[in-house]
Amino acid sequence: MIYLDNSATTLWKPKEVSDEIINALKTLGNSDRGAHETTLMASRTIYNTREELARLFNIDNPLNIAFTSNATEALNIAIFGILNSGDHVITTVCEHNSVLRPLYQKEKENVEISFLPIDKLGNICYENLDEYYKPNTKAIIVTHASNVVGNVTDLKKISDFAKLHNLILIVDAAQTVGVLPIDVKELGIDVLCFSGHKGLLGPQGTGGIYVNPKVKIRPLKVGGSGIESYSKNQPLSMPTLLEAGTLNGHGIAGLYGALQYLKKQGIEKLHQSEMKLANMFYQGLKDVPNITFYGDYQAQNRVPIVSLNINNIDSQLVSDWLFEDYGICVRAGAHCAPLMHKALGTILQGVVRFSFSHSNTEQEVELAIKAVKELAKQNET
Repeated sequence: MIYLDNSATTLWKPKEVSDEIINALKTLGNSDRGAHETTLMASRTIYNTREELARLFNIDNPLNIAFTSNATEALNIAIFGILNSGDHVITTVCEHNSVLRPLYQKEKENVEISFLPIDKLGNICYENLDEYYKPNTKAIIVTHASNVVGNVTDLKKISDFAKLHNLILIVDAAQTVGVLPIDVKELGIDVLCFSGHKGLLGPQGTGGIYVNPKVKIRPLKVGGSGIESYSKNQPLSMPTLLEAGTLNGHGIAGLYGALQYLKKQGIEKLHQSEMKLANMFYQGLKDVPNITFYGDYQAQNRVPIVSLNINNIDSQLVSDWLFEDYGICVRAGAHCAPLMHKALGTILQGVVRFSFSHSNTEQEVELAIKAVKELAKQNET
């Protein structure tokens, strides 16, 4: 099997991940629910993971990071916790349903939404920002990189605009955390939402949200916190404000192991390796007839995604052929990003997405190139 669906979830995990999970399963109690050794060990593990994430994102106070089950939960917390009736928000057609569906729900509660368009290569049209600003605009919500075409958002342009108009910048970093360097200060990010099971190489069921202390946010859920148990209200201090109930201590321990691996290897070095493989794949196919590519492959900054179609064949059929005949795992269809496909003109066909990890090999890429070439030749017009 050749696994090229790393944008959905990374299949290969470092040994540090499984080691930490196994140890946690045997030793961790419930964090912040007592003073005995097992609960203290859980609290230390969770805090140590916050510290590693704070270093990764250049966050001053690790307590401004709350753990979630994934990026979707983090984005729901941000959208439902910040936007109010009468507010206006600017977002883009590149967004995942984890942004769109919460926004559509808020739209029913009198929140206005404007969508920045894209050009033919899938790049956001930043020049449209000014025309979408309104006196009641409160926030900008944007993906750091498209999960469909791999284009990276120029967060500096977005951030400069947000600062100019005193807007809250909310970033969906599901495709970039652990893949690209993210400095919340340099990029002016007020709220950062991320998953642990993709570029961070951690377990599924892990993720998080960073909230700038200047941003007022309501909790999505309330309940047990381990502190202020006699209060009728959720404690207001971070991260307890956003962490009702028992945390996924075992998964967070695995995430800690993944962060240790990434720190040792270096994110920039791993990204270069991944992009080398993605570029090798693209270069091997870019001149083949009957193949259409989606995305800006001349851009200097990308994530390791290559998306294509073969003639007018349904992307799901191509994906099935790749797996059944060649053992290649890819993602086809809409990728939970309907507005992106509408803008690209691929609503009916979808696209076939190949996403690479540093755990892949050049030999695997060569076999994938060969497979796509054979499929393209078999389906010549």
